[in-house]
Amino acid sequence: MPPSAHPTDRDTIAAIATAPGAGGVGIVRLSGPEARRIGQTVCARTLTPRYAHYARFLGGDGVAIDDGIGLYFAAPASYTGEDVVELQGHGGPAVLQAVLGRCVELGARLARSGEFSERAFLEGRLDLAQAEAVADLIAAGDIRAARAARRALDGEFSRRVEAIAAGLLRIRIHTEAAIDFADEPLDTLGGEALRAGCDQLTRELAELLAAAQRGRRLRDGLHAVIVGPPNAGKSSLLNLLAGSDRAIVTDVAGTTRDLLHEVVRVDGVELTLVDTAGLREGGDAIEREGMRRARHELDQADLAIVLLDARDPLTGAAAVDDAVADVPRRLWVYNKADLVGADVVIATPAADEAETPLRISVRTGAGMDEFHARLRALALDDAVDGGDGAFTARTRHVDALQRASRELADARVQLEHGALELAAEALRASHDALGEITGRVHADDLLGHIFSSFCIGK
Repeated sequence: MPPSAHPTDRDTIAAIATAPGAGGVGIVRLSGPEARRIGQTVCARTLTPRYAHYARFLGGDGVAIDDGIGLYFAAPASYTGEDVVELQGHGGPAVLQAVLGRCVELGARLARSGEFSERAFLEGRLDLAQAEAVADLIAAGDIRAARAARRALDGEFSRRVEAIAAGLLRIRIHTEAAIDFADEPLDTLGGEALRAGCDQLTRELAELLAAAQRGRRLRDGLHAVIVGPPNAGKSSLLNLLAGSDRAIVTDVAGTTRDLLHEVVRVDGVELTLVDTAGLREGGDAIEREGMRRARHELDQADLAIVLLDARDPLTGAAAVDDAVADVPRRLWVYNKADLVGADVVIATPAADEAETPLRISVRTGAGMDEFHARLRALALDDAVDGGDGAFTARTRHVDALQRASRELADARVQLEHGALELAAEALRASHDALGEITGRVHADDLLGHIFSSFCIGK
């Protein structure tokens, strides 16, 4: 993929590369054809590649702004693939701004958000998935997410995508070559091998999609919707998990009318919890709108926490069964277990006899340790440490893999019917969808959206 401009034709950019606020050390980073000249002028000395040089950072009047270390990385052996200079001094905001201002006086311009990583991508130092992993590593909320982001940055995700893309390309070439011999039966042209290849790639795509979905949950957290009949304790559960009175709780059925979102961390796992209106027949116009929104939220959920009253779970389950039927994961929870004797057998919804419901009491806290453990297992697919080879992924990656899978399935059907032109087109679409993940195929507006979410200086 050609860069948007040759490195020598680009501006030299500069930015403070350390976090805002005061710190022991602060870094001003430069990248571009004038980086070395500007860095040497600020340091008042020659910078040798990959040597740490002690220097005084001088202002335009020759007065020292700060003293620190000057580092020069010559192209192409640098993060961006261009000449890069780092000026490492004291981390006071005023000092760093003064050093940055001097760099701008000498011909650099202020970098845009993510522009250093964008240049690394354009110069082939990183593919697009790896570049996004840089931001994920910076934003990682715990060590599992950090390790997964590191694996993505090391290319674990990209290698698996590229391996499948290479297999698709081989099948595309074979299929398009067979089009020139349309009068021949497909099986005489290797049709069986083509179909077997599609089947193998389908399995590999399914495995990669499952891993990417886990990676997305590890990065973004689990999208969990609390659903159930009125007065089952949904808002009380949200308040307990959030550690504050975020939702209004009363004994009046139908108190919750709208959606309430809260990001919480349960045993190191981040969840976006959504409290919803109780599902039941009837209700006034506002309550019915709340129930409609609850059902819409369930369409996007990773997990439905189905909260029922332990005293009458079957009646409550009947009201929510259809609403949660298509949610990928369901956790059945019987609240108010303190109002039911421990020796009482609570009926289980027939539709989910294989799923053992949890007994809890939001009021007393009984059963909440097991509830937390079940949530954690569901969020990580029982992989507490993220698993060897786990990597972070984003919603756009999951969407691209899903499109690639659908197009490959269509290609398999077309090959079965001998429709080679249609099969070739579906294979191309599948291949292009994979290319979007690593940046082999991209739109400029996609790149702008991705890199604008990075921090300045990265």
